[in-house]
Amino acid sequence: MKALVSLHDIMPETLDSIEEIIQWLERMGIPPFSLLIVPGKAWSPKAIDRLRKFAERGYPIVPHGWHHHTRPRRLFHRIHSALISKEVAEHLDLDSEGILKLLIRSKEWFIDHSIPVSQLYVPPAWALGFIRSRTLIRAPFQQIEVTRGVLHLEPAGTVRFEKLPLAGYEADSPFRAQFLRRWNAYQEAQARKNQQPLRISIHPKDRTLPLAGQLEAQLKRANHFIQYSDL
Repeated sequence: MKALVSLHDIMPETLDSIEEIIQWLERMGIPPFSLLIVPGKAWSPKAIDRLRKFAERGYPIVPHGWHHHTRPRRLFHRIHSALISKEVAEHLDLDSEGILKLLIRSKEWFIDHSIPVSQLYVPPAWALGFIRSRTLIRAPFQQIEVTRGVLHLEPAGTVRFEKLPLAGYEADSPFRAQFLRRWNAYQEAQARKNQQPLRISIHPKDRTLPLAGQLEAQLKRANHFIQYSDL
């Protein structure tokens, strides 16, 4: 089974946990994978230097929102927050132009700090929000990952969608643990059936949560790891 691995929610306060997860994955023989960085946090020069060192080791550096926090106002956003995103889906508060500005601002932070940056963007909770295609193609990225798959922003000015299975392990309640365990098993079955890579998304606390065993098992069942740029 092929796999696409990404490590989410990298902020100054999660860097130590992130380092431990990276070391754990390296011991398992997993090659460099995407690191999803939240640029709008209070990054010190020392912490920024740690990000540069990740890039030097071959890890793709991926912009991941701006603040990674919001206070839902719209009804849909409040429902989404309660069921899925827990006040991190900042795009859902914005209109098309606001989302585009956030995408541009997020990428420019890495450029301003001389950190090599990926052509992939991943919004918090994979929630891109309501953005028109004619606006989205102005974004400074080639790929944007959402819950159902990956949007490819083509040079011709079109947007192509690629559906891909997704597994997540952020099971911080009994309900989420039960739901995600079944969801992840189904997503792996779909990956095998359709001969697609399984997107394995890891969050800073996942190794301490109830689905840590499933996370490790799915990683071990993967025998070929690819990058998003390989899609």
